[in-house]
Amino acid sequence: MAKFYIVGTPIGNLKDVTLRALETLKYVDVIFCEDTRHSKIFLDHYEIFKPTFSAHKFNEKRASEKLIKLLLDEKNVAYISDAGMPLISDPGFILLEEVRKNNLEFEIIPGVTAFSTAVVGCGIDCSKFMFLGFLPEKTEKKKRLLEQISNLDATLVFYSSLYNLNDDLKFLFSVLGKRKVVVASELTKKFERYTIGELGDLIIENPKGEFVILVEGVVPKSPLNNLTLNQHLDYYISQGFKKMDAIKKVAEDLKVPKSEVYKKLI
Repeated sequence: MAKFYIVGTPIGNLKDVTLRALETLKYVDVIFCEDTRHSKIFLDHYEIFKPTFSAHKFNEKRASEKLIKLLLDEKNVAYISDAGMPLISDPGFILLEEVRKNNLEFEIIPGVTAFSTAVVGCGIDCSKFMFLGFLPEKTEKKKRLLEQISNLDATLVFYSSLYNLNDDLKFLFSVLGKRKVVVASELTKKFERYTIGELGDLIIENPKGEFVILVEGVVPKSPLNNLTLNQHLDYYISQGFKKMDAIKKVAEDLKVPKSEVYKKLI
């Protein structure tokens, strides 16, 4: 039985492609592309010369009909988006759903993604993060989404284009308030950059390309922080801590220097 392959491609540096991805693209009979002109640069670089067809967000349903026909005709087909993994803020979902509905075989050939690259390099604790793709276009939907996630203690990760970047940063500030933010750009390319600042202050001059915005999540506060300083200290002493150790614990809860707590208590 013929198979449909979802194939990850580079997000910038053409060397960031797996041997398995290249092997698959050279093996299949047909390659569906988000933009055939854009993908031609990548395919030509690796001397992959196969028939290509366009499958983007405006024609994906129609393209899926052609895909199913090819698979039923025993043609192996791959799908690549302009960069990174298809379906991750890219087309491909409808294609794969139609393959599933027709009980045809498929295989995922994983590759690099912009958001995972940015998460690793941003300098914010991303042991927990939420990837949200591009913000909705309508203001009401944007606001509703951000209000729902505003209190998460996880890094928030968004995609943004050069046309929306600074407007997105302003909107994030209007709902989330002043927080640490990192804008990752030119990922995997020669001028890869991580610009660090705070929402409300950070503006990117003359943005070019695609961007990943990473916003620090809400740091959980100890319920003990609602106590007075003396009550807070007494709590830890009652738990068996010596006074200086209790002061250290209070300082950790309040995220201030130990000396500051000591001075206030004196």
